[in-house]
Amino acid sequence: MTDTLIKVDLNESPYTNEKIHNRWHPDIPMACWVEPGDDFKIETYDWTGGQIKNDDSAADVRDVDLKQVHFLSGPIGVKGAQPGDLLVVDILDIGAFESSLWGFNGFFSVNNGGGFLDKHFPTAQKSIWDFKGMFTESRHVPGVKYAGLIHPGLIGCLPDHKMLDMWNTREKKLFDTDPDRVPALATLPDTKAAHMGSLKGDAFNAAASTGARTVPPREHGGNCDIKDLSRGSKVYFPVYVDGAGLSMGDLHFSQGDGEITFCGAIEMAGWLHIRVTLLKDGMSKYGIKNPIFRPSPMAPKYDDYLIFEGISVDESGTQQYLDVTTAYRQACLNAIEYLKKFGYSGAQAYSILGTAPVQGHISGVVDIPNACATLWLPTDIFEFDIMPGSDGPTKHLNGSIDMPIAPDL
Repeated sequence: MTDTLIKVDLNESPYTNEKIHNRWHPDIPMACWVEPGDDFKIETYDWTGGQIKNDDSAADVRDVDLKQVHFLSGPIGVKGAQPGDLLVVDILDIGAFESSLWGFNGFFSVNNGGGFLDKHFPTAQKSIWDFKGMFTESRHVPGVKYAGLIHPGLIGCLPDHKMLDMWNTREKKLFDTDPDRVPALATLPDTKAAHMGSLKGDAFNAAASTGARTVPPREHGGNCDIKDLSRGSKVYFPVYVDGAGLSMGDLHFSQGDGEITFCGAIEMAGWLHIRVTLLKDGMSKYGIKNPIFRPSPMAPKYDDYLIFEGISVDESGTQQYLDVTTAYRQACLNAIEYLKKFGYSGAQAYSILGTAPVQGHISGVVDIPNACATLWLPTDIFEFDIMPGSDGPTKHLNGSIDMPIAPDL
């Protein structure tokens, strides 16, 4: 039997669990220690800590407290790990709890987090997805069914004090260029709702005041949302503190490249079975600055795609210079408009792109002034034919169903 080193109770608040944290800081105590070569299991909350419910209202998405996120299991100390090493993490298995075979996808209000297409979808909405073995379906987005590729959206090691100071300095500098922007340009340290594992008292207050938020990916890994980081994958993480301090969470049942709705995958609680080893002095030996990984040998097998292009011209018709973000946004918007012709609402189409195993590609970045990005939509996830034809598009089933929406208060 493999030991479960960190357990969670989905009926209890994450704040009662001293092996959970929601900020990055080198002073957070290790939740447990393992030896190189050990394999073990870790349980995780969903990234919001249970704030989103399995119901037909989007009020919880509208009212979610983003100062709480993400709730991570760890840090896990690895004996003998030292700064400059590479921590090698093998994901042996990963899954959902038998008691919680569902997940959620949501659009945050532009006034509370926003998202990649928040100008087009400014209000809170959500869809619930049920897990049926390796497949998922949603009562809010009919006509699609796809195989999941479960992965941790967020995994990484603790920063040292120097790296933490660098993060906070550069993100504050960006924030200060437009401090009134909604959504904000960066999420800065905030003691409200911080949870620092077993830290208490003055030590907690000192760490919480500078602890980095978990929202972005950084040099240590973090919230990278790489959908191919699933069973059988291997990750090489830079080590910055003694013991490495590995933490993980934000599990996704399925996700499209880009996680474009921000709450953009099918979010879930669950567990991971992992093994850890060390490559001594691996950072300098291999010139590693950011994590590298070998993808899972498993992937949903879809061979037929409809590919949507986007270029570096924004919605107003303004030309940008080789702007890949603008190009991918246009590819997404083009796919949404296409799916609307088959009876989907814009929100349902947006949810499909965020949760299905779509591929995002940077197809060209040299042909000035337009970068070309493409979105690859697998056609076999649909219960009807979405290819263009002489008869025009046909409606999908249950066209009157739509996703719950919660207007801003």
